[in-house]
Amino acid sequence: MAYSQKMKRSEHVEQREFVQWVRQQTPHWIFAVPNGGSRGASQGARLKAEGVSAGVPDLYVPALHLWVEMKITGGRTSPVQRDWHDYLRSIGDPVVVAYSKEEAINAVTLAMLPSVPKKRELK
Repeated sequence: MAYSQKMKRSEHVEQREFVQWVRQQTPHWIFAVPNGGSRGASQGARLKAEGVSAGVPDLYVPALHLWVEMKITGGRTSPVQRDWHDYLRSIGDPVVVAYSKEEAINAVTLAMLPSVPKKRELK
């Protein structure tokens, strides 16, 4: 591999480094939704009965009401993920699909900016 080519990083590494950044650089709490991974049928059934739902984004920052779906470059969201994203947006929660830790960091940074009050219309 040529030195100029960027090594493809795993979703795990990007997510881990993003979570570390949030915990070290912001006052906000973040948690992962453990929907991924291989499970046996009985364990999968137990988790589903407990409320685990396929398609829920990977990470949540409660203070910002921000959901983050991590993907590697070229990754795509599934139909069930898109359904969840549409639902969460419909109730006012932003959802970001980030293809790198930098994209996820940018989303948190933007979400932390104070809202700009709208100017009142002159009467």
